[in-house]
Amino acid sequence: MVQSLISEREITRNQTISEIWKTWGDRQVLSGPVVTVPIVTRQILANNSQEVVTRHLHFLPDELDFDGDLEPVVRYRSIYEVVLYSANLKVSGKFKPFSLAGLGVNPDDIRWENAFVSFGISDMKGVKENIDLQWNDSVYRMEPGVPARDIINGGVSLPVVLDPAQSHTFSFDLNINGSRLLTFLPFASEMNVKLASTWNNPSFEGAFIPVEKNITKDGFTAHWKVLELNRNYGQKGIGSFISDGEVLSNPAFEGDRINSDNRAGGFGVNLLMPVDQYQRTTRAAKYGILFVILTFVTFFFFELLRKKYVHPLQYLIVGFAVMLFYLLLLSLAEYLLFDLAYGISALVVTLMVMLYAGAIFSNRKYGIIVGLILFMLYAYFYTLLQLQLYSLLFGSIGMVIMLSIIMLLTRNLHRERQSEDPEGDL
Repeated sequence: MVQSLISEREITRNQTISEIWKTWGDRQVLSGPVVTVPIVTRQILANNSQEVVTRHLHFLPDELDFDGDLEPVVRYRSIYEVVLYSANLKVSGKFKPFSLAGLGVNPDDIRWENAFVSFGISDMKGVKENIDLQWNDSVYRMEPGVPARDIINGGVSLPVVLDPAQSHTFSFDLNINGSRLLTFLPFASEMNVKLASTWNNPSFEGAFIPVEKNITKDGFTAHWKVLELNRNYGQKGIGSFISDGEVLSNPAFEGDRINSDNRAGGFGVNLLMPVDQYQRTTRAAKYGILFVILTFVTFFFFELLRKKYVHPLQYLIVGFAVMLFYLLLLSLAEYLLFDLAYGISALVVTLMVMLYAGAIFSNRKYGIIVGLILFMLYAYFYTLLQLQLYSLLFGSIGMVIMLSIIMLLTRNLHRERQSEDPEGDL
């Protein structure tokens, strides 16, 4: 029941945070720029009529650089906290002369005069400023929407004057809001992404990890470098040449993570909250049955030592008191730091059980011993919650030690009870 309650509270938190994401800007996936040129052909139908067929030829840049910073933004709604980001990026690059070699198209069908450049942005709500594209020596304001959605599903675009025999340079500033992930698609022969942020808990995800990264208490810097040879698609193609029809502006995600097997090769960074009280409470609750069993075993030993009968209802009350710890931890962790909530909950439950045990056995010493055992258990499991890589190892070792102690203490249990009743009639 406690674990079910934790799940319900976590779902409520996620729904609340999702509302913030929708208004601020969701996961952002940036792709391009891509130069697209229409291919117009005429096909003869069975009735000798002609049909005009338009396809699109796409060229990826030879050089593409993203350079900027991620400014973390923490927002609150009710008792919940969420981290967002505001990205300020400088985008620049170069297209080399456009070659039709290997494409198998008729040069007369290419409409160079109708060429346009597109840049993919997955969530346009997050765009904060107009995007002014410097194309060679001229500056143009990009317009929303993309005329062809073969490889970019949404974003901005602009018709451009294109000389296929010449190189073309471009640059623009991108100011965009987002949440969770900032993802880049490696649409370039050589792509460099440099990011800096004051957030000190990043997760680098996707098909490529940074070639250089530095994480300190003051933030992080990261540099990705991806080459054409690192992908499974070329620099030019017709239609959905990258993934045979898959929309690439929204690469496949696994929950809040980038699917590293995505053909487009998406990569990027996720700004993680350093503490998730629901995950830590769930981890703590997994040991709840063990706490109850160990507490019952302790009461059982004292029952034998004092030769005083403990009513099943008293065992039940003690079990409820131990499980109350997780309910207190869950409710307090929503308002306080998790460590403080853990300490308060452990102290309250330990005092309750200690005083109750002293009253049951009419011996304050036994109550103090029960309290010390609970205190050591809570301290031990708190240590486990702080461990990441070694939690399973130390947890397993601790379980072996506890079970060994119990086995040692109970090895003569049957003999002792027989000595109390020589006739065996207990």
